[in-house]
Amino acid sequence: MDAQAVRRHTPGIDGRQVFLDSAGSSLPPQVVLDTVTGHVRREAEIGGYRAAGERAEDLEAVRSSVAALLNAAPETISLTDSATRSWLDFVSAVKFRPGDRVLVTEVEYHSNALQFLHSGIPFDVIPGDTDGALDLAALDRMLDGQVAMVSLVHVPTNSGLVNPVREVVELAHARGALVLLDACQSAGQLVLDSAALGVDGLTGTGRKWLRGPRGNGFLYVRPEIADRLRPAVVDGHSAQWVSERELRLHEDGRRFELWEYDVAARLGLGAAVDYLIELGPEQVEQAVRARAERLRTGLSTLGGVTVRDPGRDRCGIVTFTVDGVAPADVRTALAHHDVTVTTSGRGSAMIDMDRRGIDAVTRASPHYFVSDDELDRAVASVAEIADGRRH
Repeated sequence: MDAQAVRRHTPGIDGRQVFLDSAGSSLPPQVVLDTVTGHVRREAEIGGYRAAGERAEDLEAVRSSVAALLNAAPETISLTDSATRSWLDFVSAVKFRPGDRVLVTEVEYHSNALQFLHSGIPFDVIPGDTDGALDLAALDRMLDGQVAMVSLVHVPTNSGLVNPVREVVELAHARGALVLLDACQSAGQLVLDSAALGVDGLTGTGRKWLRGPRGNGFLYVRPEIADRLRPAVVDGHSAQWVSERELRLHEDGRRFELWEYDVAARLGLGAAVDYLIELGPEQVEQAVRARAERLRTGLSTLGGVTVRDPGRDRCGIVTFTVDGVAPADVRTALAHHDVTVTTSGRGSAMIDMDRRGIDAVTRASPHYFVSDDELDRAVASVAEIADGRRH
């Protein structure tokens, strides 16, 4: 990967800001910015319908690009407005029977848990192992005929942990349970091969590690189980009105899509995915992991600073706390140093945060375009905050 080239391709890199929030909403490359603004400008010139018509082939190519990224067939991909919407579409389409329950990980995301609570779907928590990852032996013991689905968070919102996937799928499928992979935080930083992973569903977003615009998501459904899912809502895009009292669902991923969407943003998603594919997902993963490990190593040398990432397999998210300084105050202080980070609080991953006795963490997420010097500046800024507290 040409590090200088990707930095030149990123308008947000200005020599002052250290951007460490790609797990929130990353900086887009110039091609994404040009794609989005160019289409909005075209809509202003000739109207949205005609402008979309001009890009019909390009819009359909977005589905093919996402499919290529996931090593999947285009007809297995649905394009949505967010990762959460994609996840809800899958869960709402599963035909749960009386007595069915779901297994979730300790790092379950709040939106996922809230949907189970709201819909009355019982769930049990798979405990973590001594390193914090999902305990495969515990999962094996918990799987029985009443487990309809395993809700698996690949990478949590509040740490750099990476959960195992293929091993979970093998155990779950042997007992007849579906596996839905929440890849919101892994898509764009880790290689995702739907065929190799074997998951029944996979959901992701464009605005984080993929470096696309906001308002985009996608859903992959394994072809072998697609007919078992019935969308909770449909419109004239996802289904056909074939007679006064009859509809016909589309047989491909369109069955989970709605007619109205942000055309410019969707084209931007396609540009972002194509940019990643051109760079090489394997090279991106290696670079992101290296960036994060450099940052963890630097932070771990600081007095009064605790790195909070569990697990043996860790990715591009780096979480930490500073003794005596609230994570929100750390975020604000770092902003004064032109270092952009965010926080992750108890409400976003309550089970895990309560288990570890943590109310909140500061979250840094360096992408491949962050330089060594910028990471070192970030560490020095955290050191100054920690030193100021001690003195």
